[in-house]
Amino acid sequence: MYDRILVATDGSTLSKKAVKSAIGLAALCGAELVAVKVVPRYPQAYFEGSIALAPDEVSRIEKQWADEGQAVVDGVKQAATAAGVKVRAVTVKSDLVSDALIAAAKKYKCDLIVMASHGRRGIKRLLLGSETQLVLTHSHIPVLVLR
Repeated sequence: MYDRILVATDGSTLSKKAVKSAIGLAALCGAELVAVKVVPRYPQAYFEGSIALAPDEVSRIEKQWADEGQAVVDGVKQAATAAGVKVRAVTVKSDLVSDALIAAAKKYKCDLIVMASHGRRGIKRLLLGSETQLVLTHSHIPVLVLR
């Protein structure tokens, strides 16, 4: 059914639910799992709301975020390996989460994206946005959304 499944994670309780489901599905299908955490870049422009920092401080912050992201996907890798699922742990630096997930799915030749949704509606959705909705509307491969 599926050969390679991308699971998006940010380490939150909700994304852990998606990870658990993705591991189970990968085990059932005999598929490889690609665990992806998108790590943001430090905002550099005043209009993005950043505070001017020295370049070495920005580098330190970005490294900390990257290390934390790597820890998240390493946790997924450990859980998947324990379940007998072949897994690849990937962090991607990008400010555009949905674009990064779709690009990663294409790069690693995934045939399914699994991710969580908070299920926000109305004004909350408008204010907070929906990366899941963007992936759903722009992905050329199936997307499994869990709540």
